Amino acid sequence: MAAKRTAPVVCILGGTGFVGRSLSSLLVRRGYSVRIPTRNRPRSRRLLVLPGVDLRQADIHDPSALDELLHGCDAAINLVGILNERGHDGSGFRTAHVDLVEKLIRACQENGVTRLIHMSALKANHNRGPSHYLRTKGQAEQLIETLCGDDIRYTIFQPSVIFGSEDSFINRFAGLLRLTPVLPLARLEARFAPVYVDDVALAFATALADSDTCGKTYELCGPDIYSLREIIDFVRRELGIRRLIVPLPGVLGRLQAAVADYLIPGKPFSLDNLRSMSVANVCSTDGLKQLGITPQPMQQIVRDYLKPEPVRLSLLRRTNRRRD
Repeated sequence: MAAKRTAPVVCILGGTGFVGRSLSSLLVRRGYSVRIPTRNRPRSRRLLVLPGVDLRQADIHDPSALDELLHGCDAAINLVGILNERGHDGSGFRTAHVDLVEKLIRACQENGVTRLIHMSALKANHNRGPSHYLRTKGQAEQLIETLCGDDIRYTIFQPSVIFGSEDSFINRFAGLLRLTPVLPLARLEARFAPVYVDDVALAFATALADSDTCGKTYELCGPDIYSLREIIDFVRRELGIRRLIVPLPGVLGRLQAAVADYLIPGKPFSLDNLRSMSVANVCSTDGLKQLGITPQPMQQIVRDYLKPEPVRLSLLRRTNRRRD
């Protein structure tokens, strides 16, 4: 009798987050065993309903914990990223985006993990990025290209802003629009090509199964390009509310970002966010097409999850029945 084939084991750093939950679900359906570290296991218990998920309490910034997590794994996926740091000098970004990647590569090498897929960011650039966020994302890419050598086959993804029912982009603006009759905003001309979270997850899963993606970087964008004003106007119309959107010129925009950065708990917006928005968040190449994936447009999907809760739950149940 032939031995039963063991499911490949994939460790996902950041697996409890927005993209991680979608990717974990997809990989489990495709027959992978998924190992996910978390600092708060009870808070992440929703992942435990997925068969094949091994949820482990661990501090991923501890090298010895990383060694334990990667022992026996076939591949590692890094989804860890922060949009803001507690301070203002870039050290928080370096810890999350650069130092962690170096520790992860060393742990992969120590444990014989030969496949790494990394989530970067569109317009990441180690030298010319206008923000700490984009520079440190670029520095992480440099580390991967330099340190992986012949030992680790890597793939890097650079997505535009990611949307989905649990995103922090569309939902944040929807929340602001519900709260205030006047919404002053900077960088309303900033451009994005929003990409659906399930399309991003599919890109990762496709790369994991396709050795031809090794050593390559893919830009991930949705099919349509919008200015920030167009996105906010669309959300406002779907919510069915009248709001005055006030464009802020450069100095006032920086003042707004500084107030949110230094005075508002949780930093809903920051000077670093403002600097990131100075470059168009749109793709120069179609990474999804290269992977054989047809991107899903934003408007219909967002329209569904902006509906009132009872309607949204009904739509979700119908969608789940179609998937089954």
